Amino acid sequence: MLEPQRKISHKSQDIPPFLVMDVLERAVEMEREGRDIIHLEVGEPDFDTPPNIVQAGIEALRTGRTHYTPSVGIYELREAVAAHYENIYGVSIDPNCVIITSGCSPAILLALAALLDGSSQVILSDPHYACYPNFVRFLGGAPTFVRTSAENGFQLETDLVKRALTTNTRAVLINSPSNPTGTLLDPDRMQQLAGLGVPIISDEIYHGLVYEGKEHSVLEFTNNCFVINGFSKLYAMTGWRLGYVICPPEFVRPIQKMVQNFFISPADFVQWAGLEALTNSSQATDIMKHTFDERRRFMLRRLREIGFRVEVDPTAAFYILADARQFSEDSYTFAFEILEETGVGVAPGIDFGESAEGFIRFSYTNSLEKISRALERIDLYLRQRFGSSR
Repeated sequence: MLEPQRKISHKSQDIPPFLVMDVLERAVEMEREGRDIIHLEVGEPDFDTPPNIVQAGIEALRTGRTHYTPSVGIYELREAVAAHYENIYGVSIDPNCVIITSGCSPAILLALAALLDGSSQVILSDPHYACYPNFVRFLGGAPTFVRTSAENGFQLETDLVKRALTTNTRAVLINSPSNPTGTLLDPDRMQQLAGLGVPIISDEIYHGLVYEGKEHSVLEFTNNCFVINGFSKLYAMTGWRLGYVICPPEFVRPIQKMVQNFFISPADFVQWAGLEALTNSSQATDIMKHTFDERRRFMLRRLREIGFRVEVDPTAAFYILADARQFSEDSYTFAFEILEETGVGVAPGIDFGESAEGFIRFSYTNSLEKISRALERIDLYLRQRFGSSR
């Protein structure tokens, strides 16, 4: 009998790890060993899904919402998404241009797959969400990075984007509010980017979680865009896996065909829970926003007291990307050092691009009491290692 031949594909071997998950997985191992771990590394709300949304999901199950739906999602939810964007941003959306997906990651994959061929280029800010370039490369495209700086709140400069454009550029991917920086892209910059004539993919998953200022949808400035959004963050529905993409009409059928082939349809009962979230959850989200803002203000103050630098206050999402180069310029090693020595999980900046090397991302998706204890542990450790004159 011949020995079986197994060859692992290059694309699966070459994809880099998500370093935040490496930290989380080591932290979980330490918890199994009996260590007390405080998680500031993951971007997942610590709130349970609001009861009315849970009840809507239960009622959907009880009434038989357990079957395939149209591949693009139930019309009632697509219509509610369009109404939501009109109510919040004053833009008119055709519900037929809304495609419901099993989370935002499939939505990003589908939008990019609809745009990219071999040698296609996608422009990304640096720092950026860690997985963006991996999506692009997996689909055969090439990410091109435009550096931003902490001094101006990691704002994407239109002139630098314009210089990076080539005949192969298929899209500019933006994320405002941003992971990992927690900052908002200025609306005038968003308008300038929209005027470059290249499709904008706008990841708007953190919309609604803004504590100072106001978020803007790219749809306010152009229809030459793909909007990515979902229910995980604002509605504390990470485990429900529900998102959507709003796309130009000519892309609906190509994306629909990909959904049919690769995903069939989003879960039926989950979509009905999403409908409840969009139409009847303002009280619960207001409570979450107030709590996150309280944590944000506390964490900013304590991080600066400890010796981390934050040039511009983040005003949205639930992240602070803090300059840790006073302590180490190797953020990967430093993050694991903090975890092993203090039992606090944090995210290494290098996961988010070269411009974030030497930075550490702190997430305030944990209780104020645990955040306080975590930062006390880090403060004590750094005092012991570097002395009080740091």
